[in-house]
Order: sequence, then structure tokens, then C-alpha cells
Amino acid sequence: MINRIRDIRRQKGWTLADVAERCSPPTTAQTIGRLETGMRQLSLTWMNRIAKALEVDPELLVRGEEEQALRYVARFTEHGAEALTEPRDAILPTALAGDGVLVAMAVEASAGEYRTGDQVWCRQVGPDDYVRLLNRDVLAPRPGGRFAFGRMIDRDDTRVALLPPGQGTRQVVIDNPAWLAGAEMLVRKL
Repeated sequence: MINRIRDIRRQKGWTLADVAERCSPPTTAQTIGRLETGMRQLSLTWMNRIAKALEVDPELLVRGEEEQALRYVARFTEHGAEALTEPRDAILPTALAGDGVLVAMAVEASAGEYRTGDQVWCRQVGPDDYVRLLNRDVLAPRPGGRFAFGRMIDRDDTRVALLPPGQGTRQVVIDNPAWLAGAEMLVRKL
């Protein structure tokens, strides 16, 4: 069984020592490291302790080998939506469970209503459902591994027009996107 302790810990920006200290009772960073890498068996007791320390549900810590990990596919910078140079696992908020492929976008530069550090969770839809996304924020793939993100303001047979967040932005027209993903949840640290 593959665990996601390291992925969750890194996403929160915590060290092994941070997680070890948050465990009740506290443990060592070395023990957490061994549990992360599979050098030590992740028992149900350990799983519950670490999940509580990481402030997640215990089932988020484990995944089957065949299960496809949810991934960040883009980031939002001062230049707009960009592809990531290296794939990153994402942690699914429990409120988004359901049908359809989910993708996440990390916001790295504030624009419009989005702030640095936000996560935008989007659900992919096929061309038949594009009409549902009118006047909603969407993430769209573009040629060359690029992405566009913004409010979908227009749609015709094969093209969609997006208005990126922020003042003074120009609309982006995408011809025949493979999919669109409508924003469903904004995750913001308090």
C-alpha cells in the first residue's frame, strides 16, 4: 500500500519534525520519515495519529497502487495560467467527492478575486456540457502544454472565449479545446 503522508506534509509546508511534534503523543522526525517511505509499517493507530497531526481524514493518507493521484495541472502567475514544470500531487477536499475528473490549479500571483496561496479545484467536462460553464471561471488546455484560466464569456461551435481575472486583461479565444474544467471550489488558508 502506498501512503500520501509526504505529499500532504509537503503541501502544508511542514517538516518531518513539525508532524512529529503535532502527533499525540509526540514522536520523532525519524519515525515519521520511516512511515512516509514505507520503511516502517503504517498501522491503523499510526495512521490515525498522523492524520490528526496533519489535520486530514485518515483515508486521505492511503491510496491504492492503481489509483490515479489527483494532480495540480497548472499554476496562476502574474502572466496568467501556466503549466507546471514538475507534476505535483493535490489533496482532494472531501466536499468535492463525486463524478468527473478533478484538476487543481495553484494560484501564485493575486489577480481579481484570487489570492496568492489559493487552490482552485475544477471539474472537467466534455464539449456537450460547455454551455453549463458560461459565466463561470474555467481552466482550459491550450496548444503546446499551456493553459488559460478565466471567466467563460462566449462559446460557439468550436471556440470558447475566456476573460482572465484582473483589471485590463484581454480575452483569450481557444479553438476546439480538448476539455474545459469549471471551477467548483476555492481553497484559501485563513
